[in-house]
Amino acid sequence: MAPRKQKETKKADRPDINAYISGAGMTVEQPITETLESNYMPYAMSVIVSRAIPEIDGFKPSHRKLLYTMYLMGLLNGNTIKSANIVGRTMQLNPHGDGAIYETMVRLSEGYQALLHPYVASKGSFGKAYSRDMAYAASRYTEAKLAPIAAELFSDIDKDTVDFVDNYDATMKEPTLFPVTFPSVLVNANTGIAVGMASSICPFNLKEVCETTIAYIKDNDINIADTLLAPDFPIGGQLLYNRGEIEKIYETGRGSFRVRGVWSYDKSQNCIDITEIPPTTTSEAIIEKVIDLVRLKKITEINDIRDETDLKGLKITIDLKRSADHEKLMKKICRMTPLEDSFSCNFNILIAGSPIVLGVKEIISEWVAFREECVRRRVYYKLSKAKDRLHLLKGLEKILLDIDKAIKIVRETDEESQVVPNLMIGFGIDEVQAEYVAEIKLRHLNREYILKRTADIENLISEIEDMEGILKSRTRLLKIIIKELENVAEKYGKERKTKIISASDEEDFAEETEVDNSPVTLFFTKEGYFKKITPQSLRMSGEQKLKEGDEITQVIESTNASELLFFSDKCQVYKSKTAEFSDGKASVMGEYIPSKLEFDDGERAVYMVETDDYTGYMIFCFENGKIAKVPLSSYQTKTNRRKLIKAYSDKFGVNTILFIKQDTELLLKSTNGRMLIVNTAQISAKTTKDSIGVAVMTQKKGQRILQAEVYEKDTLDSDHRYRTRNLPAAGSKLPSNTAQQEKLEL
Repeated sequence: MAPRKQKETKKADRPDINAYISGAGMTVEQPITETLESNYMPYAMSVIVSRAIPEIDGFKPSHRKLLYTMYLMGLLNGNTIKSANIVGRTMQLNPHGDGAIYETMVRLSEGYQALLHPYVASKGSFGKAYSRDMAYAASRYTEAKLAPIAAELFSDIDKDTVDFVDNYDATMKEPTLFPVTFPSVLVNANTGIAVGMASSICPFNLKEVCETTIAYIKDNDINIADTLLAPDFPIGGQLLYNRGEIEKIYETGRGSFRVRGVWSYDKSQNCIDITEIPPTTTSEAIIEKVIDLVRLKKITEINDIRDETDLKGLKITIDLKRSADHEKLMKKICRMTPLEDSFSCNFNILIAGSPIVLGVKEIISEWVAFREECVRRRVYYKLSKAKDRLHLLKGLEKILLDIDKAIKIVRETDEESQVVPNLMIGFGIDEVQAEYVAEIKLRHLNREYILKRTADIENLISEIEDMEGILKSRTRLLKIIIKELENVAEKYGKERKTKIISASDEEDFAEETEVDNSPVTLFFTKEGYFKKITPQSLRMSGEQKLKEGDEITQVIESTNASELLFFSDKCQVYKSKTAEFSDGKASVMGEYIPSKLEFDDGERAVYMVETDDYTGYMIFCFENGKIAKVPLSSYQTKTNRRKLIKAYSDKFGVNTILFIKQDTELLLKSTNGRMLIVNTAQISAKTTKDSIGVAVMTQKKGQRILQAEVYEKDTLDSDHRYRTRNLPAAGSKLPSNTAQQEKLEL
C-alpha cells in the first residue's frame, strides 16, 4: 500500500506571526509618574500590606500562614514531626518557596532564641539569633510542633471570632487575623523592611504587657511607663534606662535606647567571660571588631579572644595580659565595639490595612478594640448556637408531652417522606424541630432522657439571657478580656531577662586615656561647618575655604583636650570632644556638624561653645526682650551623654546665643531704634536649662530685639545714657545725627 501523501499547508493558511507580536520593537513614550503609578505602586503596596508590616495581632502573613497550617495539622498536641512535612503543607497557603517558609519557622522557634515566647517548639539544630555563622540544619533533619502558648493564638478561632478568606488558589480558607488573647504585637520582636517604610518593634515582658493592658482598660489616663518598665530581650543584656527617652518611645512609637552586654571577670584564670550581648549584633561581629582593634594597637591588654559557645549558651572568652585592668578594658570594648549598641524603635503597624506609627498606649487601645470585637463575635456565635439548640429542645418538649401520640403518627404514616410533615401538623412544630425529633432513637424515649432534656431547656434559657446581657454591656466584655489577660500572665509570665540600669547613675564609659593637649584653633561657620587646625598648619595656610554663601562666625584658640558643645535651632545641645575631630586645613570646608554628631532631621547647628572646666555662663537673648542666664555647669553630665534635650527655652524665639567666661556688659539693640547696656551680673542665673529668663528690655507690640553683643567700652559716645539701675528698661535712642543711629534704623 502506498504511503499516504502528506497534505501541504498553503501559505495563505499559515498564521500571521505579526498578529501575535503586535507593537513588538516599538518605543512608546510614557510619563514617569504614570509608570510609577501603574507599575511600581501596586508592588510597593503589596509589600507593605501583604509582606513586611505586622498587623494588630502581631503577625505578618507569612507567620500566620505557617502557624495556622500547624494548627490544622493538630500540632498543638502530640509529638513533633519533621519540619519538611510542615513546610510542604504550608505551601498550600503560602505560594513562596520552601526555603522562605522554613526560615520563617526557624525565626519563630525556641531553638533560635529570637523571641521571648516562641510559638514553635523545636527539636534539632535551629541555629542561634546571636550567631551569624551558626546555621540551622535542613528541614529534613529537624522537627517541630506548636508551643503551648500558641493555644492563645487560636482561642475560639472556630467560633467566628475572626474573618476568613480564600487562599491564593481558592482551595482553602485562612484567617485574616488571629484572635490572640494577649497583645502579642508587643511581646515578641518584629522587624520588617517594606518599600519606603520599615517596622521595628522591640519586645516587652509578657507579664508587664498584660498588667499594663489591664491597667489601661481600667483607666485610660494611666502613665504607661509606670507598669511597662522597659523592653525585655530574649538574650538578656543590660538596658541603659532613661525615663525621658523611654516615655518618648511610648508616646510617639519612635526613638532609641542603648543595650549593653553582660560579662564577668574570672580572677583565677585572668579572663573575661561575655555571656549576654545586645540583640542588634552577633558574637562573631564583636570578636572580629576586638581583633581589629588589637591589630591596630588600640587595645593592648588582650592575649587571646575566642568563642566558647556551647549547649549551655553564649560565651565569649577574653584572656588578659597579667598587668591588664579588666574594668578599663571593658570600658574600651563597650565604647569601641557593638558590645554596647543602640536599638532603634519604629512601631509601624497595619491598622485596617493602612500602615500607621503608633505609641504603646495607642497600640494597646487598638488591640483592646480588636479583642473586644473578637469576644463579641464569640459570644454572638455561642448565643446563636444556644438559640438553635433551644429551638430544637422546645420542639422535643412538645413531643415528650405526648410520646404515644408521636409514636402513633409515625406508625400510621405510610411513606417515610411524610413522617416529618405529619409530626409538624400533629404537634404544631416547624420542619427543623420535626426533623430533630424524627431522628431520636427509640432507646431515648425514657423518663431519664426526658428529665435531662427538660433541664437542658432551663439551663439554655439562663445561658442565653447571660450572653445577651454580655452583648449589651461593654463593661462585661472588658471584664472577660481582663480575666483572659490575668490567666495568660499567670500561666506564661516569666521574670525579666534584660536588667534595667539607670543611665544617669552609670559611670562614664568613655575611654579614659590621656589626650594630647597641644594648641589648636577652632573655626565654626554660619552653615554649621567645623575645622580644627594646628598652629603649624595655620601659619602655612592661605584663605579659608568655605561653602558658597557661608561665613566664619567663631574663631577660638583652644587645646586638643577641650570639650565642645554645639547648640541647635531645635533647643538641643550636642556634646563632643575636640580630640574626636581630625586635624583640618584651611583648604577644606571642614566637617559638617549635623552629620558628624547625628543631628535630628532638619536640625541645624547655630552656636559652638569650647570649655575644659564648664565654668562661665550661657546667655540666651530672646526676641521679646527676656534674657536667660544659665551656668555652663548645668550642661555637664557624669555620663558620656552626647545629646541633651531642652538646652534652652522654646517658648520664645531666640535672637542671640552667647557664652561668657564671667559677667560682662551686653549691648541690646531693638527694632524701635533704642539701645540698652546691661551688666549680666544684674541677671540672676537659673540652673534650669530651659528657663524663660527675666525681662531686661521692654518691647511693645510689633517690636523685637534686633541684636545682642558683648559691649566693648567706649565704643559709644556717652554710653552712660544707655545704662540703667532697674530692669526691665526701655533703653535710649542714639542722637539722630549720628551715623550709628542711621545704621541702626537701616
